[in-house]
Amino acid sequence: MSSVSIHATALVAPGAVLAEGVLVGPYTVIGPSVRIGEQTSIGPHCVIEGDTRIGRNNRISGQSSIGSAPQDLKYRGEPTWLEIGDDNTIREFVTINRGTVGGRGKTSIGSHNLLMTGVHIAHDCLVGDHVIMANAATLAGHVDIEDFSTVGAFTGIHQFCRVGLHAFIGGYSVITRDALPFAKTVGDRNDAKTYDINSIGLERRGFSRERIDVLKKAYRILLRKGLKVKEAVEQIRAQGLENEDVAVLICFVESSERGFIR
Repeated sequence: MSSVSIHATALVAPGAVLAEGVLVGPYTVIGPSVRIGEQTSIGPHCVIEGDTRIGRNNRISGQSSIGSAPQDLKYRGEPTWLEIGDDNTIREFVTINRGTVGGRGKTSIGSHNLLMTGVHIAHDCLVGDHVIMANAATLAGHVDIEDFSTVGAFTGIHQFCRVGLHAFIGGYSVITRDALPFAKTVGDRNDAKTYDINSIGLERRGFSRERIDVLKKAYRILLRKGLKVKEAVEQIRAQGLENEDVAVLICFVESSERGFIR
């Protein structure tokens, strides 16, 4: 006998695949192309639709909308999808849209993430692992959030922007360029600034003092007034600072298409 538990008021379409241990709360609606992994629980009044694939051990709270069509006027009902990994906590009123054919074709959420109340993730976004998005943080389309990043409450991130590995974005920020890895960034649009590296966060994640000090030295060169990116990178390498972490930083700034916040 299946261990799936579906409340009597929930509507699960024929064709939906619910693995062992899935729990579906009252008045939730699940569409025919949805796949949900083992031990995932869905709260009350949720809507999960489209070609949506959800992994195992996720906790999705009530009133969330998962896998809805992209909010893109160019979208004409083409087949696109949403993928969500394992062990995520998705709180109340979170909205996550599917991808578009003009983008990746999918929206992707990794594993071990915390999406707090009211978070919105638009079409074609890529969210990594161990990411925290605080209340009402909002991603426009085509945004990349790398692993171990934190996006503060009520922050909006412009389409096609990137947030780097271990980055910390302060609350109420408006991010219209790439936010550097390992760093603290806060501010509104053109006034947003990078405020040194996220030392406390890195320490909590096991970075040694030596690793943090090297990153600080590299950042001071990169953010030095008047230096172009190429000149800064040359100085960083000339001083022998290019370890594994600094290589991530250099790759990020050299590949930036929108420019990055300094």
